[in-house]
Amino acid sequence: MSDDPGGCSGVETWIRESRLYGHCERVRHEIDLHKWYESERAGHDIGWDRAAVDWMIRFGGRRTERE
Repeated sequence: MSDDPGGCSGVETWIRESRLYGHCERVRHEIDLHKWYESERAGHDIGWDRAAVDWMIRFGGRRTERE
């Protein structure tokens, strides 16, 4: 397997270029940011799972401007 700078080893190009994959990447990025902000607010790392659930409850039903 070749090194993929995007962290997508083994993922075919057509998948990476799909709308669904792009949406998942945007959501993952938003959850990462949410994790960082909420961890800063809590004074400790809240973990990705907790951040993901909290993000989905608070913001999961909203559509992004790019969609």
